[in-house]
Amino acid sequence: MKYLQEYRNYEATKAIIDELHKITTKKWSIMEICGGQTHSLVKNGILDLLPENIRMIHGPGCPVCVTPLNLIDKAIELLEQGVIVCSFGDMIRVPGSKKSLLEAKANGGDLRILYSPLEAVSIAKENPTKEVVFFAVGFETTAPANALSVLHAQKEGLTNYSILVSHVLVPPAMEAILDDKFSSIDAFLAAGHVCAIMGYQEYHPISKKYKVPIIITGFEPLDLVQGIYFAVKQLEDKKHEVENQYTRAVKEEGNKTARAVIEQVFEIGNREWRGIGEIPNSGYVLRENFSDFDAEKKFNISHIKVPENELCIAGLVLKGIKKPMECSQFGKNCNPSNPLGAPMVSSEGACAAYYHFSII
Repeated sequence: MKYLQEYRNYEATKAIIDELHKITTKKWSIMEICGGQTHSLVKNGILDLLPENIRMIHGPGCPVCVTPLNLIDKAIELLEQGVIVCSFGDMIRVPGSKKSLLEAKANGGDLRILYSPLEAVSIAKENPTKEVVFFAVGFETTAPANALSVLHAQKEGLTNYSILVSHVLVPPAMEAILDDKFSSIDAFLAAGHVCAIMGYQEYHPISKKYKVPIIITGFEPLDLVQGIYFAVKQLEDKKHEVENQYTRAVKEEGNKTARAVIEQVFEIGNREWRGIGEIPNSGYVLRENFSDFDAEKKFNISHIKVPENELCIAGLVLKGIKKPMECSQFGKNCNPSNPLGAPMVSSEGACAAYYHFSII
């Protein structure tokens, strides 16, 4: 298949779902890691077509959703200090402890919404008397571009550019979820775009240790039902292997050039996840030789710490322990116009997917 519409073909998708009904004999819980996969499952009505014995659990693979409150407050503090803060658009409405970046902009902050961190480097070059910070949020997928922005700024000799880093990694999160005593996950659909960058060599030890199938999966309806089919087939056959459904985009070794750029600029360190807490060695931090580009150190804002909103069950949703509609605030005090937490406002958030597309 060469065209996008072929991966949205109803007949082809329904044929695999029919096979799923034939082979499924036991109850299985499968977590799709990525919020984009969650939205596709809900929006396309796939959850209603699956066998009753298959329960899809929505994972923490939305970078906006897992960015902790204190990082957003740090970005807002920079705006209030007169720094030009640059960000992807999906971060601007996510609530901090008191306000969002968009509200800080309305109060006079210089917030720039960009498509690429390299644009932020250009802004720093054009405004030599102003400090410019890019809010570097994301999983492994966005890390290469953020690393490149640092390398470009260094090459240009820019001393007024830095990044506020909030990069998290998928494999440690999977292990943390599996280690949770409330976990009931039998298999994973891994995020195809992350694996396109990093490959999937790191997943073999996880699959072996926890005896769970891990299927590298795309985002279209046909990708997802095929990924679910591969997972159930392994489970029914009592196997636990890493399998690549997304062969058109993913190689086992990933993108070696992108990985080299990441490794040049970042190293692995501890990271806090919104609603989950700190997971050891679960994110990227800038290497010491790039510390001049670390906005937290440069502006001395590492001390900012704030508690999570007690009304928001984002952590339970992100760990797959509860569904969005099991939250007492869902659709009431929490909605896209007035979100209590990131999963309701993010374009990849599970709560937003259920609010917009699900029949409850």
